[in-house]
Amino acid sequence: MFKIKNFNYGLFFAWFLLVSCGIVMIYTASISSYGEFTQVNNYYAKQLLFFLFIIPIFFIIQKIPYFIIDAFIIPGYILSILFLIIVLFTPQVNGSHRWIQIGSYSLQPSEFAKIMTILMVSKYIAIPHQGDARKILMGFGISIIPIFLIMIEPDFGTTLVFWVSLFAMLMAAQVPFIYLLILISPVITISLVIISPYYAIAFLLIFAIILFKLKFSWVIQATSSIVNLFGSIIFWHFLKPYQINRILTFIDPTRDPLGAGYQVIQAKIAIGSGGFWGKGFLHGTQKNLDFLPEHHTDFIFSVIGEEMGFIFSLILLALFFFLLLKIIISIDKIHVRERKVASVGIFAFIFFQLFVNIGMNIGIIPTTGVPLPYISYGGSNLLINSIAIALIQKYLVEKGFMK
Repeated sequence: MFKIKNFNYGLFFAWFLLVSCGIVMIYTASISSYGEFTQVNNYYAKQLLFFLFIIPIFFIIQKIPYFIIDAFIIPGYILSILFLIIVLFTPQVNGSHRWIQIGSYSLQPSEFAKIMTILMVSKYIAIPHQGDARKILMGFGISIIPIFLIMIEPDFGTTLVFWVSLFAMLMAAQVPFIYLLILISPVITISLVIISPYYAIAFLLIFAIILFKLKFSWVIQATSSIVNLFGSIIFWHFLKPYQINRILTFIDPTRDPLGAGYQVIQAKIAIGSGGFWGKGFLHGTQKNLDFLPEHHTDFIFSVIGEEMGFIFSLILLALFFFLLLKIIISIDKIHVRERKVASVGIFAFIFFQLFVNIGMNIGIIPTTGVPLPYISYGGSNLLINSIAIALIQKYLVEKGFMK
């Protein structure tokens, strides 16, 4: 039996319960009933095997000396880049190059790249006595390669996860917020352009005034304006037609109710029809009649809302809140700067995935291919999200000294 000093049982059991709930919900999402006909897929069985495989890995990570993990970061990052290149030459699945087929299982390299990029960035921006400009350049230099390769796949949702994690880690590395605001201003401008060009113009004017008041040089002000302008143009250039259609349909789902708006409409119908108590386990009509697409992956929260109702959805969110709270408390107890920064990046990508997935299920965020952590079906996502929790647990076990 493992006896591990400083082991955070609350963090472990929150993770364990979430994955267990996920397997149960994948089971019901794997079953579709049409009158007397019942179709059963084996998604839940595969997810259970993934879980049983991951549990010993969780504890093995606690026993591996940290210098071995540290020595693997650079080779692991390089390996993740190679996988992202290889996947571009694999056959397309649903219009994207996202998976490498290994027998009956699929490996998603972007998931592996997610955790390795976080570890790589934290390793270099947490080095003491370096300027803010160097931290920003190191963070962006390390992150831009996997982000660019994932954009080519294309997988815009996952690239957003990288940006959010990088932003959070730079904040944890004590880069001033105004510098980060300058860096993400193109993203804000693009988002506002989608809603209304007038909002984007107002933001740029306010942003220019802030830079002027803080006495930034005219070079920075001019560069920021140019980046905002060309960033918007480049963003729209890289977007695929279906992604543009998703954004426009998000603003008005009735614009394409049988196409890009179909998923959002059906997801909202499923959640709304579940009411307070739900229709009952295995009795979701939107799921059983296959009106709800991808109900074992991206839209599994809609299955939860339909069958288990508002009350269980609230319990699930409370469990996620408990997990995230435990991570925040753990971060405060980690004394090694590199590990603290990495933990902040992990917190950011778990929280962002949770926010985006539930947001798109209830129609407040455009549809993206971001799964619900620990709940949606997918071995790669479950493995990496679980290793992320195991690493935070590892950092608590080996507290070390501030450096």
